[in-house]
Amino acid sequence: MSRKILHADCDCFYAAVEMRDNPALREVPLAIGGTAEGRGVIATCNYPARAYGIHSAMPTARALRLCPHLTLLKGDFDRYREASQQLLTIFHELTPLVEPLSLDEAFLDVTDVTRFSGSATWMARWLKEECLKRVGITVSVGAAPAKFLAKIASDWEKPDGLTVIAPDQVDQFIRQLPVTKLHGVGPATAKRLEALMIATCEDLQHVPLERLLQEFGKFGKRLFELARGIDERPVRIERERKSVSVETTFATDLPTVAECHAQLTPLWERLEARLARHGHPPVAGTFVKVRFDDFSLTTLDSRGGAPELRTYSTLMEQAWARRQRPVRLLGVGVRLVPDDAKRQLSLPL
Repeated sequence: MSRKILHADCDCFYAAVEMRDNPALREVPLAIGGTAEGRGVIATCNYPARAYGIHSAMPTARALRLCPHLTLLKGDFDRYREASQQLLTIFHELTPLVEPLSLDEAFLDVTDVTRFSGSATWMARWLKEECLKRVGITVSVGAAPAKFLAKIASDWEKPDGLTVIAPDQVDQFIRQLPVTKLHGVGPATAKRLEALMIATCEDLQHVPLERLLQEFGKFGKRLFELARGIDERPVRIERERKSVSVETTFATDLPTVAECHAQLTPLWERLEARLARHGHPPVAGTFVKVRFDDFSLTTLDSRGGAPELRTYSTLMEQAWARRQRPVRLLGVGVRLVPDDAKRQLSLPL
């Protein structure tokens, strides 16, 4: 039986909450983020701000250069969490199978829902209407037989969109879909696909599985499946945490590796405190994240390494050596042992 999956995604969520509570902000360029003086970045912005080229993760200083009259707010995450909880309450009224991805988006499995004559389209319309009426937030919703298609669909007609991909429409929709829309295809993979003259999923369907495995390793099988609309991932009520990390963006760039070393100890102490709050989960490896003054980013992993200060010191030196430039951001973290692996380890011999 074909599944019915909804993906609900709020439109510019943090900004939407601010505009809801202060209607005067609706028609002006608005962004939520840190200050330019504090080397902050934009968390989200409304559509009038996007018309100036502003987007999330953009340095605040650059956003203000693009739009000097930008209204910048620090953000009130208590209010955002409250709105998010109200939205989740509505989602759970429709189905208990809800997988939150963040404060502003979630998957819902409505396969067995009998309300609305079992129509995923009517369910999506009800979600949008109730979220706007009760929470004052517009939500874009995608409906499809698979999670990755539902997520693509929710972004298809933003803002305030509703896109339905019926089972008999999947093949046609997939064939014309750019490969850059596929889950897991980032800039590096996109360049490699472009070098192979692969632009759409129809192009990808013509590449044998063996060639994809040769070019992309195990991700090649994932590309093979997604290009055919195959995504058997279930909606998970409890999401698996894959990593724990902390990071700091510095007000002044760290010009030398020695100064980076000096900042590692407080970062490591914060990470230890966070791991303690999570009950010291089993660790599969460690990593460091370094963003340089030219905004280039590098991440270096070590499998099986204990989250000790000397481990991060070694990783940080190796990561810094890749560019040898002043550093604006440092992060340290751990990869966690997957739940499946933990269950296997617990099996009796």
